[in-house]
Amino acid sequence: MLIRRLFVVVLVLALLITAAAAQDEPQYAGLDMDLSGINIKMAAIGGGQYEVMYDSIAVFEEATGATVEIIALLDGFAIDQKLKVDFATGAADYDVAWDHTSFVAQYTPFLHPLQDFFSDEDLAAFSPAILDAATIDGNLYLIPRHADISPIHYRADLFADEAIAAAYMEATGEALTVPTTLEQIDRQARFFVENGHATFGYTLAGKEEALTGRFYEMLFASGGALFDENYNPTFNDEIGVAVAELIASWYQDGIIPADTTSLLWDGVAQNFCNNDVALKLEWYGWYSYFQDAESCAVAGNFGLARGFTGLSVGGDNVRPSGWAGAHAFSIPATAPNPQAGAELIRFLTSERVAYEEATLGYLPVRDDVWGRIIADAADAENPLNRERLELARIQVGEDFKTPPLIAEWLPFSNLFYPQLQAIILGDIDAQSGLDAAAEDTRELMESAGYY
Repeated sequence: MLIRRLFVVVLVLALLITAAAAQDEPQYAGLDMDLSGINIKMAAIGGGQYEVMYDSIAVFEEATGATVEIIALLDGFAIDQKLKVDFATGAADYDVAWDHTSFVAQYTPFLHPLQDFFSDEDLAAFSPAILDAATIDGNLYLIPRHADISPIHYRADLFADEAIAAAYMEATGEALTVPTTLEQIDRQARFFVENGHATFGYTLAGKEEALTGRFYEMLFASGGALFDENYNPTFNDEIGVAVAELIASWYQDGIIPADTTSLLWDGVAQNFCNNDVALKLEWYGWYSYFQDAESCAVAGNFGLARGFTGLSVGGDNVRPSGWAGAHAFSIPATAPNPQAGAELIRFLTSERVAYEEATLGYLPVRDDVWGRIIADAADAENPLNRERLELARIQVGEDFKTPPLIAEWLPFSNLFYPQLQAIILGDIDAQSGLDAAAEDTRELMESAGYY
């Protein structure tokens, strides 16, 4: 009898330990509702590391009985175009849509307010700052997936080479250290290219909203602004001209690639992956890709640093770069199965799925996931795994700056970036190109009712 009782006690203790261990693992959510027979349609962002998350959907389907049909898998700009057309024509017959803090203001008339589906308890783990950016006129329109901001990525071998450092000191009179200002970026990028140490000194996305955003980042880091408090364009002032002239000079002097005006994020990342670029701003989300030695020549040969402060023309108003935002999910107002869509979003943004995505290098938007990935990196063999997280927390906490949260952000960008491309290509001087963009922008903002 005693042996039997001891066996029972041991069994109970084992079960309790197992249950405690299971609770210590990141948890799924959104698996409790019976959705048998429901086909949930989703329009999703695709490409690169974005698609890894979707492998987990099989768990959701098995647990709920639903099927999930991804009806679109496009890059961010292509899916934005699809959403705009579908919303305008009433053709958004899907239950979950990709969304983004920089884009959502234009979509709000066509979206379900998500406070109808998510309680305060559901949202407690998410970053309040990002939820604030997802809330317009008191309505929550996004559940965030991951955030992003860009640190400086630099080739470690160039900064560790004593001969290169000595030559740089002789050429410039200053020590070769990881840059902290845009002027230092310019000097180092030119030195590395002119002396054959790197194919390109710098690189950046050169079309669409990606180009507008990088200009915006360099502008505000230099103390400038796109608009004044009344939404009059101000980007054609002395600071804006200086930024545009800098980018154009990089193009004309071969510091950035000849196909820059055709590059979006994948192409820019590939250049760095190839070990061709000395230094650049890049999103944290590419980290695991860059560290994959089977895919990237730069693996194990790069470091990260806080974003640069801008051009000194901005005087005391310069600040660190930090263009930022968050990828997210929303529910179209015309969704056939909005509650089922909400359950899929709950699953895809749950602690476990978000943790799995964070291990790819994306910055989490949940406090519980931040805690886990920082703990994971405490004893990492590669110290950069830990350093990048510590740096990211600083940038997200102190440097995070979204574009103007206006519905006209993308229409403005579509007016602006062709003029900036023309400046880069040398087809028009910086002042004239920015003045033309400013005139078009005033007309856009006036027609939108800003003044």
